[in-house]
Amino acid sequence: MKYFLIAGEASGDLHGKNLMKQLMEVDKEATFQFWGGDQMASIGGEPLKHIDSLAFMGFVEVIANLGTILKNIKLCKSQIKAAKPDALILIDYPGFNLRIAEFAKQLNIPVHYYVSPQIWAWKQNRVHKIKKVVDEMYTILPFEKAFYKKFDYDVQYVGHPLVDAIQEFKKEALSKKDFLNQFELSGQPILALLPGSRVQEIKTKLPIMLKAAAQFKDYQIVIAGAPNKSIAFYQKYLNGLSVKIIENSTYNLLNNSSLAMVTSGTATLETALFKVPQVVCYKASYLSYHIAKRLVKVPYISLVNLIMNKEVVKELIQGDLTSKKIVKELRRLEADSADLQMEYDKLEKVLGGGGASQKVAKMIFNRLKA
Repeated sequence: MKYFLIAGEASGDLHGKNLMKQLMEVDKEATFQFWGGDQMASIGGEPLKHIDSLAFMGFVEVIANLGTILKNIKLCKSQIKAAKPDALILIDYPGFNLRIAEFAKQLNIPVHYYVSPQIWAWKQNRVHKIKKVVDEMYTILPFEKAFYKKFDYDVQYVGHPLVDAIQEFKKEALSKKDFLNQFELSGQPILALLPGSRVQEIKTKLPIMLKAAAQFKDYQIVIAGAPNKSIAFYQKYLNGLSVKIIENSTYNLLNNSSLAMVTSGTATLETALFKVPQVVCYKASYLSYHIAKRLVKVPYISLVNLIMNKEVVKELIQGDLTSKKIVKELRRLEADSADLQMEYDKLEKVLGGGGASQKVAKMIFNRLKA
């Protein structure tokens, strides 16, 4: 079968990679064309469009880049029309992907959506479009099935693919000694900084994180570099502070960290699954934040808290995101994180026993064969 996949962000790139891997297991003749990143490229060649040029964060930023986004949509449609895939597989990235789904439906190309858009948080009216243009939706959060059921739309809950990704990683992870040697780190405990992958979010949050990190003299401060950013990009924010920047090795970093500051998003869940005490950081432009505040219908911004339906990890949002408050929360966790560790264990159980990518691959292939 010929598969056309679209992922627009780093997390989607990871899920796309694992899904492609599993599709190759169930379909020995699988071929891929895709929009994605380096993770997907490691399985199936060069992306037709790289995620570097796709991720725009916030309402204002999207409007500012609207011309580019519309050109990308036009390009993607032409590529799908030329490719004539047996299936289109969309991974999150709803503003773009739902437009592409509508186009594919007109061409009678089966549309499979892996990782539901977070329409339960805002834009719930998008569910009506999804029902029309998506043949099968595969959800990864336990509460999403019930959400869609309210709109008389049956979806497949497959569990969270991060459980698989982290279990697989741990089988081949570097030992602590090898990790420290490879990245020239000392034996001090590590304070990890995960400032995100988009330029806007890094510029907004990293200086605040670094100011807080400077108070932790007994820790090594290590930044998780995004795949598409150079070390030089981060160095301009350091202001003489002794910091290591590790590229393309976030999981090795989390596997060896004692504390973390994490940008809201998939990284909060990854950090939790590695059992690292964390504080969640979020800050957007003034206008984007106040628009979102009026539209978003959920009580939390981190996946950890949303899934558990309570505050498991501290969220510092917009005006509350100060270096002083970050330090206060990390010192509390440094002194006692036993309750947090118990909640992390519960979270892992809620997310299922793994096998999400394998389940989706089998479902897609079996539906195409039918």
